[in-house]
Amino acid sequence: MAFGKKKQAVDPVAIAQAQKVKEEQEVGAAFQKGVTALRDFIAPSSLVYENNFFHIGTRFARTMYVYGYPRQVFTGWLSSMVNMDEVMDLSMYIYPVESQVVLENLRKKVTQLEAGLQIDAEKGRTRDPGKQAAIQDAEEMRDKLQVGEERFFRFGMYFTIYGTSMDELEFVTHKIESVLGQQLVYSKTATSQQEQAFNSVIPQFTDQLLIRRNMNTGAISTSFPFTSADLSQDNGIMYGINMHNSGLVIFDRFSLENGNSVVFAKSGAGKSFAVKLEALRSLMFGTEIFIIDPENEYQRMCESVGGAYVRLSLNSATRINPFDLPLVIDNEDADNALRSNIITLHGLLRLMMGGAQSQMVSGGTASMPALNPVEESDLDAALIETYAKAGITNDPLTHKAQPPTIVDLYDVLLHMGGTGPQLAQRLRKYTTGTFAGIFSQQSNTNINNPMVVFNIRDLEDELRPVAMYIVLNYIWNKTKSDKKRRILIIDEAWQLMKYEDSANFMFSLAKRSRKYNLGITTISQDVEDFMNSRMGRAIVANASMQLLLKQSSSAIDKLAEVFKLTSEEKKRLSQFPVGQGLFFAGQSHVHIQISGSPTETALITTNPEQVKEIEQQGELNQPQGTIDLTNRLTPGS
Repeated sequence: MAFGKKKQAVDPVAIAQAQKVKEEQEVGAAFQKGVTALRDFIAPSSLVYENNFFHIGTRFARTMYVYGYPRQVFTGWLSSMVNMDEVMDLSMYIYPVESQVVLENLRKKVTQLEAGLQIDAEKGRTRDPGKQAAIQDAEEMRDKLQVGEERFFRFGMYFTIYGTSMDELEFVTHKIESVLGQQLVYSKTATSQQEQAFNSVIPQFTDQLLIRRNMNTGAISTSFPFTSADLSQDNGIMYGINMHNSGLVIFDRFSLENGNSVVFAKSGAGKSFAVKLEALRSLMFGTEIFIIDPENEYQRMCESVGGAYVRLSLNSATRINPFDLPLVIDNEDADNALRSNIITLHGLLRLMMGGAQSQMVSGGTASMPALNPVEESDLDAALIETYAKAGITNDPLTHKAQPPTIVDLYDVLLHMGGTGPQLAQRLRKYTTGTFAGIFSQQSNTNINNPMVVFNIRDLEDELRPVAMYIVLNYIWNKTKSDKKRRILIIDEAWQLMKYEDSANFMFSLAKRSRKYNLGITTISQDVEDFMNSRMGRAIVANASMQLLLKQSSSAIDKLAEVFKLTSEEKKRLSQFPVGQGLFFAGQSHVHIQISGSPTETALITTNPEQVKEIEQQGELNQPQGTIDLTNRLTPGS
């Protein structure tokens, strides 16, 4: 009987299902193989550790730790490191410790130290100040811990620095060690532990170095890292970009004790650009702008915004009478208007008649006055008589009469006794002589415009200080008559500081300007002459806002002394690129980058290449000359 093998039945459905599962597994495996994990995105291409540094991709890096601190650390000690212009990762580990444990350890430590001092005394050894200081600190800590005033912590600080080459890495290492070492904070490279040190710095909270220091609450608080200076308000204009944290420096100068500002920089450092940018932005917020322009730098900006450009020269039709009185509303100011203007005229006439005799000397003013006491007395009497002949007395109701001129004063001096005729002869140059006309006739510059620029470039050198003095007085009278928010910009102010009377007048304006809502901006490139003057130093001290751009080497020591600059700020002051500087506002100051929009730059730049390019592109019209004010102005303003 033949037996054969029994055939198993084949289920085609099961085979198909098995085949399908296998295909799905193969597809899933292929898909997973092509998926990139998040860590693949953030991980470097390679990581190679050496003894005291490591390669991370194409860059060099080094992780260091802080191991030594001074007996006392002060608030902001870390800011010099955080604000450095270097790429750096910083990690801090803070471990709270139970107060009871610390108290017990401190008790034992104090006992050991006191025993050590006693043994030293018995053996006649020299007193150890270190042990005594340690006992004092430990006892103080015990008292504060006992009452809950302080807590105790273990503190670890590690940081990783980077460089594109080994030389750059060594330079950054030395730089950071020097900055910390100046504050008696000592750091060290994590030799043979670069991997563990780097793992301790990256944000995964694994302290693999375990290098810690005991600190109390006060000491821990001084290590707060976010201490970069910030100058930003809800109101105000943008002055530039904070180079410490890339924030905007937005500030209202009138929110300080006064609205005065000083700007110091060497030629070509960008001081005019910075001041014009401030003027342009302030104008948009309704602030009126007055500018004394000695070099014809503000004409294009003035005419572009529809301002009034007044050219003062012997050939110009513009006239300003220094005898004009302000039409003030305040009763107190109205009663003193005549007396104040006579005092101002005393300074002006001394400047006119004294000339170089009142010139400033290094460290102070020349001792020889322009006028002797007898001449001063005769001049005062002549001024009062000159106003009286025009019908003007101390009564405010008489102040609307047409004021006299220098010609009237000349006639009074000529016909009075004493030294009058001699003084008249010294004034003749301004009445019938070479400088006649410009300041010896009735004013025709009653300007009602939010921006007014007085150009004195075409005036003779001898007449410039006189013109600046008279223009300042004209602006001051206008300010007192209408207390709007205004900014007065005095470019090349050192020309006024050369003379005692004009320097005194300028300081008087700076002191009294806040009452009349006026902010004075003083610009100078001759820093040494300005700061060597007693009045110059007083003007700087009375300015709540200062801007220091790139300086010449000879001026840095003087500025560092006046502004209490750090060694780093002092070093940078001679290395700033154009448009960068130190911006002081009250008690705060920041490293600032001043920059304008393309439209603003086109309006205010004085760079010859940029001006030529702008004119070629037709972005601005060529200036069509100054505004003729003589046909639409009333005399006696």
